[in-house]
This record gives sequence, C-alpha cells and structure tokens, in this order.
Amino acid sequence: MHPIVAWKGSSGYVVSTDPDRLNLGVIHDFLATAYWSRGVPRDTVERAIANSLPFGLYAPSGEQAGFARAVTDYAAYAYVGDVFVTPDHRGRGLGKFLVSCVLTHPQLQGLRRWALATADAHDLYRQFGFGSPAQPDIHMFIERSPAELWSSATDGQSPATGETA
Repeated sequence: MHPIVAWKGSSGYVVSTDPDRLNLGVIHDFLATAYWSRGVPRDTVERAIANSLPFGLYAPSGEQAGFARAVTDYAAYAYVGDVFVTPDHRGRGLGKFLVSCVLTHPQLQGLRRWALATADAHDLYRQFGFGSPAQPDIHMFIERSPAELWSSATDGQSPATGETA
C-alpha cells in the first residue's frame, strides 16, 4: 500500500489517491461509454484500479467529478490512462489540474518514460510535455479494440483466440 496523497485545487476541488473514496459506479458508468473502453465490464475496471495508482477528482460536495490512473513500476515507467472529467464539471480547468496531480505525485518523480494514448486531448497533454515518440520505430504495441475485448457477441469465446473458455 502506498501513502495517500491529496491536492486541493481551485473552487474546492480535490484530487486524492485514496482508493476508498472512489465511486466505482461513476467510474465504470463513464468508462463503459468512453471511446477507448466502450463496453468494459465492471470487474475489469475494478481490477485495473486495484493494480494501478488511482487519482480521484472530487467536487466540493465530495461527488466523483473525474478520474485518472497511472500504471507504473514506480522506478522507470508510467502509463497514464482512463483520464476523464464528468460532463457537469468540464470547462473549469479540472483536466489540467488532474493531469498535473498525476505528473507531480511524489512517488512518480524521476521516471524515465511516461506514456498515454488519446484520440482527442493532444493539446491538453502537450502542455505537460507529451508528444510523439522521438524514436517511433523502437516502440511496439499490441492493441485490441474495445469491441474485440468486451463484445457480447463472443458468446463465451475468448476474444483473442475464439476458443470457448
């Protein structure tokens, strides 16, 4: 277990790494409709959070207003994923606040490489130094679409192999 860290932002918004504060219903509901994770099962979201460093964004009322997580070894690498601010809280600079908290977390300092994927927030992340890889020919990925992973059309078959589980 890592120590809980919290940041207080403008207008009373707070970011905290306390996993007990997370509203998994709000997080799953958002991610299940997001372009990068459409249809994701709740147990997958729970497992992902349990094995990541979570960052909850909370409104002054305490309600979940956003979320992000870092998948990291705490020594050399971190992947930032599932970043969102709920629609009712957008337009207040909270995305910047949330990403800033992730990048300034005390246990994530000195990492050699940070990574993320986005289809629509390039300008946000460029403000923090993210860009295309300097050497794109050395980076490789295995990527699967949300539909391939979580489609109900697989009828009990493994989406990777088509074999029945």
